[in-house]
Amino acid sequence: MGKKASQKILVVDDEEPILELLKYNLEKEGYEVRVAADGQAGVEIAKKFHPDLVLLDIMMPKMDGVETCRLLRDNPDLENTFIVFLTARAEEYSEIAAFDVGADDYILKPIKPRALMSRISALFRRESKKKSAAEQITVGDLIIDRTSYTIKIKGMEISLPKKEFELLYFLANNPNQVFSRDDLLLNIWGSDVYVLARTVDVHVRKVREKIGEDYITTVKGVGYKFNVS
Repeated sequence: MGKKASQKILVVDDEEPILELLKYNLEKEGYEVRVAADGQAGVEIAKKFHPDLVLLDIMMPKMDGVETCRLLRDNPDLENTFIVFLTARAEEYSEIAAFDVGADDYILKPIKPRALMSRISALFRRESKKKSAAEQITVGDLIIDRTSYTIKIKGMEISLPKKEFELLYFLANNPNQVFSRDDLLLNIWGSDVYVLARTVDVHVRKVREKIGEDYITTVKGVGYKFNVS
């Protein structure tokens, strides 16, 4: 309970009964909780509250969840914040849009409080394990620093959202090995999070846009690998 008390969660949803339900259950688990009824208010609260995790609806007044997520990811103070979409939108394009702007998970309503608490705990546990294995990988002009969650290319620091960084780090830490999309989903997102295989393609594309095309190779019909000569 004491450990959870130091973890902060922001819930952004325009349905008051959902805000009350989540706030009650999260505080019961020992988390410090803030709520917001729309995306615009959520962004403003996040700037001051610095949550460890944001639970975010998609369909909201003033600013939808996708735009809210984009603004949160643009804030360097929130680069290590988990963002979990909690929504009734089951369409594939909505899920892809969510991961495209930096979501860590996508959970469909109706809410099952006990299952949700388990998913949140799993995210925090995985993060704790990864921090204990922090190290630095250098490949040519590319430096990947797990301690500070930063990368540098030719001395220039480049920012990557959490899942893009974890994808790059995992591939670079296993050079010249080919991983299928399912392998990458399991190692980066975990077995307790359901996401589409296309999510991997989206993240690889975004990483390539930032570090160049030479490092990650597509192995047709199989998956991806990180090239080291």
